[in-house]
Amino acid sequence: MLSHLLIKNYALIQQLEIEPDSSLNIVTGETGAGKSIMLGALGLLLGNRADSKVLYNPEEKCVIEGTFDISGYIIEHIFEEEDLDYEQTCVVRREISPSGKSRAFVNDTPVNLEALRRISTQLMDIHSQHDSVLLGSNEFQLQIVDTYAQNDALLRTYRVDYRAYRQKQEAYDTLRSEASAMKKEFDYNQFLLDELAKVSLKADEQEQLEQELNVLENAEVIRERLQLSAEYLDNPEQSVVALLKSVVSNLGYINKLSEQFDALRERAQSSLIELRDLSEEISSELDRVDTNETRAEAVRERLNVVYQLQTKHQVKTIAELLAIQESLEQKVSKVLNLDEELENAKVEAEAARQRMMDSAERLSASRKAVLLPIEKEIGGLLSDLGMPNATLSLQADTGKPTGSGIDTITFLFSANKGIKLQQLKNVASGGEFSRLMMAIKYILASKRSLPTIVFDEIDTGVSGEIAIKMGNMMRDMAHNHQIISITHLHQIAAQGAAHYFVYKDHSGNKTVSRIKKLTFEERVREIAQMIGGNNPSATVISNAREILSHTVS
Repeated sequence: MLSHLLIKNYALIQQLEIEPDSSLNIVTGETGAGKSIMLGALGLLLGNRADSKVLYNPEEKCVIEGTFDISGYIIEHIFEEEDLDYEQTCVVRREISPSGKSRAFVNDTPVNLEALRRISTQLMDIHSQHDSVLLGSNEFQLQIVDTYAQNDALLRTYRVDYRAYRQKQEAYDTLRSEASAMKKEFDYNQFLLDELAKVSLKADEQEQLEQELNVLENAEVIRERLQLSAEYLDNPEQSVVALLKSVVSNLGYINKLSEQFDALRERAQSSLIELRDLSEEISSELDRVDTNETRAEAVRERLNVVYQLQTKHQVKTIAELLAIQESLEQKVSKVLNLDEELENAKVEAEAARQRMMDSAERLSASRKAVLLPIEKEIGGLLSDLGMPNATLSLQADTGKPTGSGIDTITFLFSANKGIKLQQLKNVASGGEFSRLMMAIKYILASKRSLPTIVFDEIDTGVSGEIAIKMGNMMRDMAHNHQIISITHLHQIAAQGAAHYFVYKDHSGNKTVSRIKKLTFEERVREIAQMIGGNNPSATVISNAREILSHTVS
């Protein structure tokens, strides 16, 4: 239930705070005093669009905050799915900055509007005059049936199966539409693949071939330089190796005189070993380098093939050519296996459709099972509400699967005896809609775990004994649910456990909407004014006191 409501800097409200009673709360006040403003603020907590134009002070942010006691309600899974901390006290907040930017929070954690709606719609149900329009829509009528039948689990299962079917069917349809184009491209792709496969490219061969060709084409220069280097190192007449041998010999001689020269001798000896090894490697390379025009021509031809393929496919490396070859292999293989893939996709789509239809049939059966009970229960309530000749018939039609199932529910209604049943949007007046919606909310109250139900002038178009019965129904609903009722009828206002009065304060430089909880004597005065106008007689005041004495314990 809603345990605390804060509205700050919204429309005509500078700051408003109330702590509603756990049962039936009545909100009254003059037209334009701010009752609808409070309702608009509650709508922001439900995820309605925000606008900076609603700021009382355009230089300060607007804050709407509702604190809810959610103990006993099974909604932990929604918090888990939205990655939010679950606590038995849930604080929902909307903020609107002067720039118009809106932010939403659940337990001080920022959330998007979709997450806000998922949670807040489990905490509060607002009936406004707009619901009279909604009641005429088939979608809303279907929701009523699902709520009465408590189809949440069946509906969740169906929607999972429906989405799975749509995905499988779309995959099959996409594959079918692509099949024709893929088959047209098959011959060309096969030609390109054969061309690449025939060459048998290797990932690193281009660099190796280019290096080999460079050696082959410069063999004479390389041999000349290697030969000269070898002679410098180990020429019999005079060479670096021979000279270094003399250095080692001289250092060895003086090392015998003093060991302090041993390190120099060892370094010279190591250098001599390294130079001999270098001389041998140069000689080996010299033996390997040879002028081989036949091999050079073969390498040139191989590289020309690589270069032509790279130009054709607009790439620069063999690695890229191999990637293209792999892609072509996949395309060709896909076409070769296309019929099998199409058949598998078709089988999967058909299986998904069957699962979806099984779920849809179970959901449909549950809906159809409650149509007659709904008709009878609402019919009895309408009779109590002064419409003894009203007739309601729920018609179910089966069609193509949609996100809500295979059913279309239509409410057919007649308020008068002998008048043909017609769709609600064509026949119900404002007062009839209000009484019908009251009956619907009444029967659904025991089916849904909604802590707070808000009625915004649901009593429009009714009066007298009917208003008394409507008030009694609200009081009955308040045994299991917190009810907030914005009303202009004293018969309903008298039923409240708590009564709040909304009024305009003109004492400052700018008009402000305020709200106060009425004492018993203040309630007597307010009820009397609702009965007899601004200056009620002593008799009217006495009547108001008597009415409240019977309803307030």
